[in-house]
Amino acid sequence: MIVYTGGTFDLFHAGHVNFLRQCSYYGVVIVALNTDEFIKRFKKKGPIMKYWEREEVLRGCKYVHDVIPNVSGEDSRPAILSVRPDCIIIGDDWKDKNYHKQMGFTKEWLKEEKINLIYVPYTKGISTTQIKERL
Repeated sequence: MIVYTGGTFDLFHAGHVNFLRQCSYYGVVIVALNTDEFIKRFKKKGPIMKYWEREEVLRGCKYVHDVIPNVSGEDSRPAILSVRPDCIIIGDDWKDKNYHKQMGFTKEWLKEEKINLIYVPYTKGISTTQIKERL
């Protein structure tokens, strides 16, 4: 099974590792990594680590098979279609948020493409924001 997930993965930490480990239980993990430009536009500030640094860290993670750039930003469909995944996996912290709108697709689009959306438990107590606060 091919698993698609995406994100910024800035200041790679134990929560990221736990999430990617959970993704790997479902199959081969392909990560769509947000570009620096998209992060600046979306979060109104850039990441601490540059794209190439975040990509290298992800490629070094044993749970990640490949990393692709999320070049279409808010519309994740081109990146998703380039992977042709069986499922998209996200943290369950998104359950009460409009993940579909955030990613630029609909439930109907996922159904047409035969892609399942799977939620896995979010790792509480660690986040990039919390690490930044420690500094």
